Amino acid sequence: MVVHELGISTKSRSSPGVSRRELLLTTAISLIFSTTSASALDVKGSLPWAPNAGSPPAPVQPGPWAYFTAEEGAAIEVLVDRLIPPDAQTPGGKDAGCAVFIDRQLAGPYGRAEGLYMRGPFADGTPQQGDQSPLTPAARYRQGLAALDKYCRSKYAGKSFVQLPDGDKDKLLSGLEKGEVQLEGTSGRAFFEQLLQNTQEGFFADPVYGGNRDMAGWKMIGYPGARYDYRDWVERHNERYPLPPVSIGGRPDWVRKAG
Repeated sequence: MVVHELGISTKSRSSPGVSRRELLLTTAISLIFSTTSASALDVKGSLPWAPNAGSPPAPVQPGPWAYFTAEEGAAIEVLVDRLIPPDAQTPGGKDAGCAVFIDRQLAGPYGRAEGLYMRGPFADGTPQQGDQSPLTPAARYRQGLAALDKYCRSKYAGKSFVQLPDGDKDKLLSGLEKGEVQLEGTSGRAFFEQLLQNTQEGFFADPVYGGNRDMAGWKMIGYPGARYDYRDWVERHNERYPLPPVSIGGRPDWVRKAG
């Protein structure tokens, strides 16, 4: 699997270009290994925390779509599978749970843009100024998917995106990324960029959030996950970490047997 010249994995597997793993490894570095500064705590009298006092994430459970309609969900599954197609070693975006990850995120605080300033004025700004749209992420997906469906049916003899041959799907996605495909009532490029970012997040997020199923993304890059301590391996460059990754919720084989 390879990518086209602007960086997404939508080109034919037989074409030259950057490998899928090189692209995803670069993404993983920015998504997983980013660091933030921390200030020192001045502890007086008692610890500033109590055991189990946090708000751990509720594990995503299998089931119907929480935000998407059935038609939207089917389109998202195909979209994420074209952005991250499967190969012999790693599942694609659909089987890795990226569509489920996006669905659950849109049904929660992220989809409602909670904690963000969402009042006007709204004007096109520079990339450094961030998103200036009044749309929440959930609203942008709903609007973008509807506009994409309308575009496909008008251009491809009534066919939806799901029904298109893979070559036409990839060509359409490339056009959205380059800004060459215009969707009615919304920015096709902004929709594409949000979809790509969320797909990458779903591929590398902790499995507790519904994506990275079976820790496939972590296994691909050798990331140890939420293991308590792997300092002995920090300086051992170009050596694959020998232990399997661990999720926030542990591992499936860590099941306590009764009796």
